[in-house]
Order: sequence, then structure tokens, then C-alpha cells
Amino acid sequence: MHDFDELAAFDAIMTSGSLTRSAREIGLAKSTLSRRIAQLEARLGQTLLRRQANRLIPTEAGLVYHDYCCQILSLASQSREALADLSEAVRGRLTLEVHCSLARSWAAKVVETFLASHPEVELTLQVREHPECSPESQCAQVWLGELPSNISLRAEPLGQLSQRLYASPDYLTRHRTPAHPEELAHHPWIDLLGTTHEGLTLHHPEQGRFCFRPPRSRLCVDLPMLQVDAIVRSQGIGVLPDWIVAKREDHHPGELVPCLTEWRPTPLAVTLLSPYGQHSRRLDALLDALRQAVPTAWHKTF
Repeated sequence: MHDFDELAAFDAIMTSGSLTRSAREIGLAKSTLSRRIAQLEARLGQTLLRRQANRLIPTEAGLVYHDYCCQILSLASQSREALADLSEAVRGRLTLEVHCSLARSWAAKVVETFLASHPEVELTLQVREHPECSPESQCAQVWLGELPSNISLRAEPLGQLSQRLYASPDYLTRHRTPAHPEELAHHPWIDLLGTTHEGLTLHHPEQGRFCFRPPRSRLCVDLPMLQVDAIVRSQGIGVLPDWIVAKREDHHPGELVPCLTEWRPTPLAVTLLSPYGQHSRRLDALLDALRQAVPTAWHKTF
């Protein structure tokens, strides 16, 4: 019979190579950790670790056994999670990955509410610039914009974010306000990681489409909030989602104004990504919470 405390102690030392660091990370006294390793070696009849300078180095037996140790610990964790799914309580660990534009403005509040409703859940919120496409992904993802062609996950539309061209009032006071998309070529452009480098299609309800190739952006940023900040500081004109601008205007009114309001870029799709197949109870609970938290504005068409 395996002693999981001993296995966890061995795995910790194999990971860190240090008895002191491992004891600190798992919250045990060094003497307790050392005793568990000694007990495991006695149980197996093999020396698993040897000291070299200030590090613990695995023996050949230690290297072989560690692979099995990891499998045993992983199976034990999976079995606990499977049993947890049979209970009525929603518990366990979850990961939610969110497009950087939606992390602070939406996801943070959703996570706060979800954790308050499910006190036995541990959730990691991660911000991503690109969606995880692998079918092995077991987390929930909320993505903004076009999905990669190689996506191998279930994709569920949550809504869309309309977009417009924005500038600061100060910028438009100091420069001529564009009256037609053709005039945008004479204005500095604030781009988000080159998203409009290949061109921008603007739609007008009466005049149809206008394909505009923005001038080369002297400032290209990789975070939407940096793009917003640059436009607020009168650095130029750029495309922003209306919903994100409205959230900022709640706290900083009057900093941004739309330009060419009749000309609109294509809306950005908001998509919920999840693995195919049967989900754990906690993942289903998170997916439901995300669906229910979709703002009304995401369903509007402009």
C-alpha cells in the first residue's frame, strides 16, 4: 500500500532538488520530510536520493520510480475529483482563460460572484492574447474576435461587441475632425498589435462599404487598455469596442468621443470555448455562470 504523504514528499524534492525548499513549499519541518523519504526508501528497499553538495540528486532507482510516483499521485487526484462530481456540492479546481480586453471589465466580477456562490471551488483566472486551441484543454475560455481555423473546442456564441472609431476631444479640437474615411489617412493611427495592418472595412447604412488601409502606426501596443490610454492622451485615432469605452466612461466621462459615427467596423464576436464531451459538475457550473453574466449590450445589433 502506498503512503501518499511519502510520495508527495518524494515528488516535492524531485521537483526542487532541495530538502529545505521542499519543506518550506509544502509546509513541513525538514525532519518530517526527511523521515518520510527514509520511510519510502525502506518500504521500497531502494535508495532514491543521494546528497551532492547542497542538492539532493536522484539515483537511477529514483528516476525510474519518480515516473510511477507522478502517475500514482495524478490518479489519486483524478479519483478525488471524480468522487467530488458525485456529490451535490460544486467543488474542486477550475481555470478560466479570458481575452485581455474582457478580464478586468467583465470576467473579474463574474469570477467574484461565482466564488461567492461556490465556496468549495478554487478558480484560476488567466488572461490570454491567443486562445488555447488544443482539444486537450479542460478549462473554460472566453474569446473576443475571430477564432483560429485550427480550433478543436466547442465554440458557443455569447454575443458581439460593436466598434467605432474614437479619439479624444482634445485631439479633435487640435486637428480637423474627419468627415469621411478617406481623411483618416491624414491622422496618426493607434493600432492594437497590427490588427488593422491588412486593412479595415467600414460599413455605412447608405453608402455601403469603404475599405481603408490605415497609415502605418507609429505606436502599436499589445494591450487594449494601453491602446485606450494612448487615444485618451490625444496620440491619434483608433478602433475601440463601444462596450469597453462605455465601461471606461462610467469612471472617466468625456475622455473619448466617436468619429465618423455612421461608419462602423465589423463587430467583434464574443465566444465561449469549452472541451467536447462530458464536463465535471464544477465546469458546467462555471459555464452556466458565464452565460448568465453576458451583458445585455452584447446582444444588441447596431
